Amino acid sequence: AAVSWYDEFQRLYDTIPCVEVQALKEHNDQVLHLSFSHSGCLFASCSKDCTVKIWSNELDISLQHSSNMRPYNWSYTQFSQFNSDDSLLLVSGVFVGPHNSSSGEIAVISMENFTLLSRVRNKPYDVFGCWLNETNLISGNLHRIGRITSCSVLWLNNAFQGIESENVNVVKRLFKIQNLNASTIRTVMVADCSRYDCPDLLLDYEEQHAASSTCPVFDLGSDSEEEEAKPKPPPESAVQDLPGDGGVTAEDGLQQFFDDIMEGRVRPAMTETELETKVAELFVRNRTKPPELSLLPTDSSSKTKYLIFTTGCLTYSPHQIGIKRILPHQMTTAGPVLGEERRSDEFFDSLDHVIDIHGHIIGMGLSPDHRYLYVNSRAWPRDCVISDPMQPPPIAEEIDLHVFDLKTMKEVKRALRAHRAYTPNEECFFIFLDVSRDFVA
Repeated sequence: AAVSWYDEFQRLYDTIPCVEVQALKEHNDQVLHLSFSHSGCLFASCSKDCTVKIWSNELDISLQHSSNMRPYNWSYTQFSQFNSDDSLLLVSGVFVGPHNSSSGEIAVISMENFTLLSRVRNKPYDVFGCWLNETNLISGNLHRIGRITSCSVLWLNNAFQGIESENVNVVKRLFKIQNLNASTIRTVMVADCSRYDCPDLLLDYEEQHAASSTCPVFDLGSDSEEEEAKPKPPPESAVQDLPGDGGVTAEDGLQQFFDDIMEGRVRPAMTETELETKVAELFVRNRTKPPELSLLPTDSSSKTKYLIFTTGCLTYSPHQIGIKRILPHQMTTAGPVLGEERRSDEFFDSLDHVIDIHGHIIGMGLSPDHRYLYVNSRAWPRDCVISDPMQPPPIAEEIDLHVFDLKTMKEVKRALRAHRAYTPNEECFFIFLDVSRDFVA
């Protein structure tokens, strides 16, 4: 194709020529996701035809197995992931429940004989699910608390649920996190800190708690990489909005406030939605378990993993990345079961770190060494104000690619722009990123 060695060098360097070697036509509807095994010998494909197909990735690609999930009331398969030794495949899909309610489900398939080992409910379905280690996977569940307040519970599940002894837990609650303003936890993934040097990301808990009680936000909009990511000033405390004596507790003040409303002594100067959010913030402030920093000796930080997910605090569209440290004793389904070890004032778990994107997050991926997190987003207008959580700001057509260093929790490059998208906010969907040593797709 080139006429000189320099043209040929440019062609090879700039355009990375690709050759189509095969077209695989076994799916009969849209293909939604591909995942490769760690060895590179196999890959799995998910599709709207409700099958997951497993392929041998040799010179001549061949179909090894196809599982149809329709008999389990699935409407399509959407995501898959091989465990670290390629012995099991996690498949995530959309499940149609009673009254046509759509939830999610995760299935585990053995790579040895392609049998279905277990199925786990997963709600909302765009939590997707992920492996924590060779035999345990993480799923989500969502519980409504109010009209715009909910609670996300993240569960640790054993892949071999049918054959365990009755004395061994096959599931264990990992974290319980309150969601404000119609937000939910989605797109969970696990970063393994042992793959890079010992990270020192966490703020001192007291400092973080003082910075913000429900929604620690770090402004990463600075042009200088050296500039510290300072927490934004905290919102005015909800307690201060409540009439009452100076010495009353938050709960007493809230009770007095409600009594005054009920008996007509005071009219609330806020909408029902704002009132619900105030109550939820007050509740979470007094019922949140602090991070367990004391349980983490410095020499074990290499065994730590981070649970990473999209979340929010202003509206339902995902605009923040939540990071929660998973400690070694939490990586097994053994130990106390649901709620056993909790005190009444530790109803919710706090997040260890939050990265604010100021826009709608539409994709995330980890580098192979798990040190860098790549995030696709579509930005909100610079000075937008969100007054109704059900009406998020308009989003930009440009897609920004951000790169965060999980060791320092700072953005390491200015956002890169290449693609444009035209889907409106309420229909905006997730676009999977894949990251290799040299390229991001």
